[in-house]
Amino acid sequence: MSHPIISDLNRRYTAKKFDQSKRISADDMNVIKEAIRLSASSINSQPWKFIVVESDEAKQRFHDSFANMHQFNQPHAKEASHTILLAYDPAFTKEKFAKRVDAEVASGHLPADMYDMFMGAYAFAEMNTDEEGFNGHWTKAQVYIALGNLLHTLARLGIDSTPMEGVDSSLIGEIFKDELDGHVCEVALAIGYHKSGEDYNHGLPKARLPMDDVVTTV
Repeated sequence: MSHPIISDLNRRYTAKKFDQSKRISADDMNVIKEAIRLSASSINSQPWKFIVVESDEAKQRFHDSFANMHQFNQPHAKEASHTILLAYDPAFTKEKFAKRVDAEVASGHLPADMYDMFMGAYAFAEMNTDEEGFNGHWTKAQVYIALGNLLHTLARLGIDSTPMEGVDSSLIGEIFKDELDGHVCEVALAIGYHKSGEDYNHGLPKARLPMDDVVTTV
């Protein structure tokens, strides 16, 4: 199939070795940050924080977070141009949702007289909230919508990436406590440019199930 979207997705892959000498431009980083900000989420909840690890100091902190586990991902911490920590709010309250509804009205997207009606959408969050106020399973799902959006954005920009669930959420929570502000990071995305000749995954054909196995039209 010949289509720019399909070309993007065929080109996208998980990089295994980054070229530490290559940096993503400031212009491209601005596009990446704006793209992730514009990601969709249920009821426009946006229950997330995205920490962009860019400085050498922050890279060292992220590198340190692999002290106890998942050391196979540790080289990406310093070799990738940037890493994005995708974090969810484990206790997304109605008061926090109200801030999103305020933005709906301020943007002109929602008429002011529909404010109370839209606040009723918080019921979707309430259905996924336990007696202790935890709704992290629901908010974490929203983060993966943003991750998918980000992966395609990067493919369009010709930037390589490595999604990593192999991170130490507990240690990241300690090391990046101030930046996370109560949010939980269980997935990170290393981004940059693969190292030519050393990334064994680069250029290999896609390995996906046949269309009929995964898509049913009724």
